[in-house]
Amino acid sequence: GCTSTTVAPANIYFEMKSLSWCWAEQGCRAKNGKLLQVLDCVVQQAIQREVRQTPQQLAGSMIEVPGSGVSIKLPSFSTLGPLLAQYSNITVEFINFKVNPYPDDQGENITGSICSLTFTNDLDEIHLDNLPEQVEIFLPRPDAPAVALEMVSVQEKTLVTTFFNITDQDHTITLTMKPSVDVSLQLQLTYGAPPNGSNILNSTVLDSTVGYRWLITPEMLWSGNGTWYVQASVIKPSSGLNITVEVSTFPSKCIFWNESQEAWSTAGCSVGLQSEFNLTHCLCNHFTTFASSIFVMPNQIDLSRIAEYFATVKENYVVPVLLSVFFAVYLVALVWACLADRKSSRKRKITWLGDSTFCAQYSYLLSVHTGHRSGAGTSAQVEMSLVGIEGETDTHHLLDPDKPLFERGSVDMFLLTTPFSLGELQSIIVSHDNSGGHPSWYLSKMMIQDLQTRQQWHFLCSTWLSSVKGDGMTKRTFHVAPKSQITSFGNIFQNRTSTGFRDEHIWVSVVDPPRRSPFTRAQRVSCCMCLLLCTMAINIMFWNVPENKDSPVILNVGSLKLTLEELMVGVESGLLMFPINILIITIFRSTKPRHSPAKDTSESVQDKKAPPVTMLSFLKDTERFITSLSKCPRNKVAALENPLEKWSDLFPALDRVQELLQLMQADKESDSHWVFCSQFVFFSLRRMAEAMDRLDVKAFQLEENYWKAHSTVTHLLKEADMVATSHMQNGPSISVPELEKKSGCWLPWWFVFIGWFLLLSISGVSTFFTLLYGFVYGKESSTKWVISLGLSLFQSIFILQPLKVLGVAIFFALTLKTVVVEDSDEAEYLLAASDRAALLVRIRDDRLLDQAHHRGADFEDNLLDV
Repeated sequence: GCTSTTVAPANIYFEMKSLSWCWAEQGCRAKNGKLLQVLDCVVQQAIQREVRQTPQQLAGSMIEVPGSGVSIKLPSFSTLGPLLAQYSNITVEFINFKVNPYPDDQGENITGSICSLTFTNDLDEIHLDNLPEQVEIFLPRPDAPAVALEMVSVQEKTLVTTFFNITDQDHTITLTMKPSVDVSLQLQLTYGAPPNGSNILNSTVLDSTVGYRWLITPEMLWSGNGTWYVQASVIKPSSGLNITVEVSTFPSKCIFWNESQEAWSTAGCSVGLQSEFNLTHCLCNHFTTFASSIFVMPNQIDLSRIAEYFATVKENYVVPVLLSVFFAVYLVALVWACLADRKSSRKRKITWLGDSTFCAQYSYLLSVHTGHRSGAGTSAQVEMSLVGIEGETDTHHLLDPDKPLFERGSVDMFLLTTPFSLGELQSIIVSHDNSGGHPSWYLSKMMIQDLQTRQQWHFLCSTWLSSVKGDGMTKRTFHVAPKSQITSFGNIFQNRTSTGFRDEHIWVSVVDPPRRSPFTRAQRVSCCMCLLLCTMAINIMFWNVPENKDSPVILNVGSLKLTLEELMVGVESGLLMFPINILIITIFRSTKPRHSPAKDTSESVQDKKAPPVTMLSFLKDTERFITSLSKCPRNKVAALENPLEKWSDLFPALDRVQELLQLMQADKESDSHWVFCSQFVFFSLRRMAEAMDRLDVKAFQLEENYWKAHSTVTHLLKEADMVATSHMQNGPSISVPELEKKSGCWLPWWFVFIGWFLLLSISGVSTFFTLLYGFVYGKESSTKWVISLGLSLFQSIFILQPLKVLGVAIFFALTLKTVVVEDSDEAEYLLAASDRAALLVRIRDDRLLDQAHHRGADFEDNLLDV
C-alpha cells in the first residue's frame, strides 16, 4: 500500500537488509549508482533528530526525540574526549523507528522500541567501539503487559521460593523481592530443583542499601534452558517476625543490529538495573542500532508448593465445588448418552420391506423425514407407492416390528425391491389408515435413491397428513422437486442450519447427532466436558493478569474496545485449547465403527422346513407375479381381468408369461430393463417350479392336468434361463457400482482408544491446573472468576456458536447453491454399516438363496452389497 516518493532533504544513512540506502537532496541514489525508490511508508515510520555539537557538549549529555520516550545518555568527556578530539563539530543523527526496518529471521520477538545513533563529520561516519564507559539507552515497551505481583507472608525461618522458565539464555531476568520492613535477604539461585545446600549456582544479599532487585544475567544462566529457582531467606530473623514480601520477575534483552553480519546480536550490550517491565535499560560499549526484546511469562505457580496449596481446600472450596458439580452433571449425561446410543443403534438399521415383490432384484432406498413440529409423529400405518415413467409399484406398507417408526424428528430408511427399473420417478403416493392414539403425521420430506445408478429424487412435502389438521387429507401425491426448488435459499439454509446444529455445534449435537456419523453421543458429551475443562484452565490462567493501560487499542466500536493485550491473550488461549480438542473430535469423527463378523446361519435356514403349498397359495403367488409384470407398459403383459381362483385359471396366466419371453427373445438390444426383468421372470418361474414339486396332485381335477401344468412351468423355466443368460451377457452388468470415494480418510477402528486417551489426559491436566490456580487465588478471587467464567460460557454456547452455524448456513445458501447431500451420505454410511447376515437371512427366508447359487456366487455377493 506504499507509494514511491521523493524524500525531503536530510543526511541520514542506515542499513536495510543487504541494500545501502542514501537519502539526499538529489533524490534516491544507491552507492552503486543505480536509481532506487524509497517507500513512503518507511519514511513515515521513522522519527529523526539531527544536532551539531562539539565534543565537549556531547560528553555526558542526554539525547532524546521529544514524544518518543527513547533517550540515550552518552559517556563522560574522559571517555569521549580522546576519541573525538580531532573533530571540531560533530553531527549526531538519532533515529527512532516505530516499526522494525530490519529482518527478524532469528525470531527475536522484538516488542520494544528501536533506535539508531550515528556520529558523522560531514559525510564520514565516526565509528566508536569498545568504549571503557558504557552508553546508556532507555527503550520503552508500551505494549508490554504489567508484571504479576505475588505477595508472600514470611515468618521466622520461612523460606520464599520462586521460579522462572528460560527459553533463551540471552535473556536477563530482573527479580524484585521487596519486603514490607527493612531486612536483609539471602538469595540463592539453582537450576532444575529448589536449593538444597549442594546445588547452589549463585547467591547474593539484598538490603535497603543496594536495593531489593537482582539482575540474573545470561552469564549466570550457563546451565541452559529450563526451570530456574530462587530461594530467599531473612538474615538474622527476629522472633515473632511477620512481614510480607512482594515478588515479581520479568525478562529483558538488549540487542543491536550488526551491519557486517546482517543479524541481531547481544555482543557488548547488557541489561541495566533501571529496567522496568515497560522500559528496558540497555548498557552498550558501541554506537549502532539498538532494540529491546521481551518474553511475556504467564502467571506462574511454584510446583514445589503443591501440597501447601491443596492444604487450603477447606478455605478455598469454590473451585473444587464447581468442578464437582460439573463432573456430577457429566456422569449423569454420560449414562444418558450411552443409553441413547444403544437405543439409536437399534433405530439406525435399514428396514427391508417384507411386502416387496418376490424374486425382485432392483433396489430403491427410501428416506422418510418426519418433521420437528409438536405432534408430528404418527401411530398410524403408513402406505406408499412409487410412480415412474416406465412403471409403478404396488402399494407397500412401511412397517418394522423391531423399532418404532415415524417419531417426531426421525429419519426412517426402507429398502424396496422391484422387478425392474421404474425409470425416471415422477411422483410418490403416501397415505395412512388414521389408526392409533395420535394418527396425525407431519411429513417433512422424502428422498429416494436408485441403488443401481445412485440417482436421487427429492420430495419436499412439508405438510400434514391428518383428518383434523391441515386440509384434512390423509392421502397425498407428491411430485419430484425441481432443481430450482432444491437449490433455493430457503431449502439450503434450512438444511445447512439443521446439519450445523446437529453436527457442528458440539453442545447441541449431543441431543440429536447425525445418524451417519460414528461420533456417538457418549463421545460428544465427553468432548464437551474436555472442552469445558480446557476453557476453565486457560481462563483461570489469564484471568488474574494485570491490565496494561498502555496497550494500544486496535478496535473501538461504540462501547466495545479491544486492546492488543486482549487480542494476544485470545490468540494464546486459542492456540492452547483448540488444536488438541479439534484433534480429538476429528479422531472420533473419522474412526470407522468396529463390526463383528456376521454369523453364518445357512445351516439353520437349510434345516428349516419349507412351508406347505396349497392350490390357493400357488394361484395367489402366480397372480402377484403376473400383476407385477403388467405394471410396466414396456412388457406388454395384459393385466388379469379376474383373480385366479381355480387350477384352470393357471394356463391363461402362463400364456402371458410365454408371450413376454417371446418378446424379450425377439428384442436383441439388451438394456437394464430387460436384464432385470429376465432375471425376475427366471427366479419367479424357478420358485413356481419348486412350489409345483411340493403341490399335491389332488389339487388338480385330473392327474394329467397336474403334469401338463408341471411341464408348462418347466418348459417356461428353461426358456427363461436362456433369455436371462442372453440378456446378462449382452446387456449391462447388474452388479452394484462401487461407492464413490469420499474426500478425507477413515481411521482404523482402534484409533478410538487414542482419542479416549488424549481426552482423559487433557481433562486430567486441565482439572489439576484449574484446582491449583483456584487455591493460589483464594476464595474471594475464585468467586469472581467463577462469575466471569459463567458469562464467558453463556456467550460461547448460546451466542457465538449459534451465530457461527447461522453464518455458515447463510454463506452456503447465498454462494455455493449446492444440493444438500446429507441424506445420501447418511444412506452410504448405513448401507456400509448394515449387517450383511441380516439381509442374507431375509433373502434365504424368501427362498432366493438357492436361486442365487444357481446363477453363481458373484450374483449373491452383488445382492449382499446392496
